[in-house]
Amino acid sequence: MSSHSSPLVVTTSIYVLLVLVWATTPLAIVWSVEEVHPMWVLLIRYFGASIIALFILKVRNDPLPFDQISLKSYVAGSLNLIGAQLFIYLAANYLTSGLMALLFGFSPLVAGLIGHVILKTQRLAWLQWLGMAVAVLGLVYVFADSADSKVNPIGIGLMFISIVSYISSIFWVKQINAPLNPMSQATGSLVVSALASLGLLPFIWQHVPTQIPGTHTIVGFVFTMTMSSIVAMLCYFWLIKRLNASTVSLTNVMTPIIALILGALLNHEHISMNAVFGIAVVMFGIVMYFWKEWILMYKAKHMR
Repeated sequence: MSSHSSPLVVTTSIYVLLVLVWATTPLAIVWSVEEVHPMWVLLIRYFGASIIALFILKVRNDPLPFDQISLKSYVAGSLNLIGAQLFIYLAANYLTSGLMALLFGFSPLVAGLIGHVILKTQRLAWLQWLGMAVAVLGLVYVFADSADSKVNPIGIGLMFISIVSYISSIFWVKQINAPLNPMSQATGSLVVSALASLGLLPFIWQHVPTQIPGTHTIVGFVFTMTMSSIVAMLCYFWLIKRLNASTVSLTNVMTPIIALILGALLNHEHISMNAVFGIAVVMFGIVMYFWKEWILMYKAKHMR
């Protein structure tokens, strides 16, 4: 293997790992709330992930600054964690893992819409508007098939609140632009999220777990605490430093498809053929949205 192919293999491996972790996370969330109240799962996840992250930070000898700008950035980052994830965990009671992943695939479309309409930082091309319209029509078709599939309007609403929280966090962190390395930013945000989750205790104390849950719940706990909160985070920050943003955004197309397959194989989630057609329309719309960026990226790469 040549010296040039080795970095490519490493990058490809990390990319595949990120896609697999993100595709499996919705199923892990659904499993983790089977026997334990969702908010207890969230609280335990963030305290466990914070301890792991602090340990990694110590081993790497990375700093965890507590100046005003850094603290503000941690709070902004926590909006992606305790903010977005809170609504995802609530949505897990209403949607299948595959449909949760499908809805989160709308996040780049929502980001583009916010950037175009509210922040005025992005101009959307006609093909992107068309892609959005096609994706929404596909989602409406899936929703219309709710009699045969586990599609609940409450779950859809919770997922879109989660997406807005996730996108707002990204814009806020970029606007603050704190001089933090990715591990410090992530650890600080995890700690803030863990402390914020303590505010849930008065509302969930009566649902405190009183016995050891089953295998599915434990697997979901461990996976979200380690793989989703730590490994995926490190993979993501590693990739966005080395790849074009549009290349990383391809995960939004691949993740829902893999999540649907995993949900069907491992959790016996049934999706009717009508819903499958609607999902295919959604994915086609997302591809249309990214098409122009992918073409420009391809041309730029071959002009070097």
